[in-house]
Amino acid sequence: MTDAVAAIPEETAPVPLLEPREGLPPVVADEQALAAAVAAFAAGRGPVAVDAERASGYRYGQRAYLIQLRRAGAGTALIDPIACPDLHALGTALADAEWVVHAATQDLPCLGEVGMRPRTLFDTELAGRLAGFPRVGLGPMTENVLGLSLAKEHSAVDWSTRPLPEPWLRYAALDVEVLVELRDALEQELDAQGKLDWALQEFAALAAAPLPSPRVDPWRRTSQLHKVRRRRQLAAVRELWQTRDRMARERDVSPGRVLPDAAIVNAALAMPTNAAGLVAVQGFGPRVNRRQVEQWLAALQRARELPESQLPAATAPHDGPPPPRAWAEKDPVAAARLSAARAAVTAMAEEKHLPAENLITPDLVRRVCWEPPAVSDADNIAASLRRLGARQWQTDLVAPALATAFDQAAS
Repeated sequence: MTDAVAAIPEETAPVPLLEPREGLPPVVADEQALAAAVAAFAAGRGPVAVDAERASGYRYGQRAYLIQLRRAGAGTALIDPIACPDLHALGTALADAEWVVHAATQDLPCLGEVGMRPRTLFDTELAGRLAGFPRVGLGPMTENVLGLSLAKEHSAVDWSTRPLPEPWLRYAALDVEVLVELRDALEQELDAQGKLDWALQEFAALAAAPLPSPRVDPWRRTSQLHKVRRRRQLAAVRELWQTRDRMARERDVSPGRVLPDAAIVNAALAMPTNAAGLVAVQGFGPRVNRRQVEQWLAALQRARELPESQLPAATAPHDGPPPPRAWAEKDPVAAARLSAARAAVTAMAEEKHLPAENLITPDLVRRVCWEPPAVSDADNIAASLRRLGARQWQTDLVAPALATAFDQAAS
């Protein structure tokens, strides 16, 4: 870190942040209170701190169950998006404000679902990465930069609980209490390091990015799927995953609470044909009721009856280069380019004091190494990276290093 924002000395204990400055506000849970909040935040000044709490691991999906806001002149608001599911008016009121968010990629999708999308933002987690902080969670960042400690004991609670307990609400309010102050300090730090323009380009890309689309073959993200080798067993994983997903959606619970991933994989490997065989599979056991047993067995039967032509491919479909482990056999020249490029990116990331994946995403490096421009000079490599989505600051830094790496690999 530079002297602009010096980390708090180890011998100095951080000051606990225990109470919101203006006290704990009531939860906004009806149209009248929401209208008042919209008016207050529209009249506020400067950036607005925004956070959202989800019920990951408890409920189906990633919807927001509490939204926290803070802005100068408006104070703090805690909004219940279940009671007030349409927040387009609030989003409009904040349209011209810069949003300060920590880990924007986590919160923007659920905020977008209720009608809130920023035009400009400042991501304090990403700012911390670019500035070279080793720990970029909100707690460590607040402590290292501002000398204030946030209690995080309620970070993994079930935010769908109603009514929300007062200690949880206090925790949520404190998450936005000093977020704007953290933003200002990080802006100063990035400017001192000559990285502020990098950050602004990244923030602009985050604000302009579309909401994520549904994944192709989401069942392939089942943990321990690497144990499953045969295509018919993969079909069983798919059928079991889709059955579990339907159950979880109908019950509005996290899929892992219906059936753990390990049980899906174990059943696909064993392919039991009756209730006794299924109950004997690790992860099922006697707790599975009769109706569920019938549904799991039906899923396995569907997998057994699928014709060969409808079985899933052994590997996930993709539009990019093959896995790097296969490069040496498929294209040794490309493998040499990738090895040299990775070394160059790692060296530059260390020099610039930021994670290599923030300097340039590994996928972009792989793609340009697998299909390099016909003339692999810095300008053409930069153009290729920009077409793939790299920002200008990234191509300015990385393209010359990759051009040199490609020359070395070819010699």
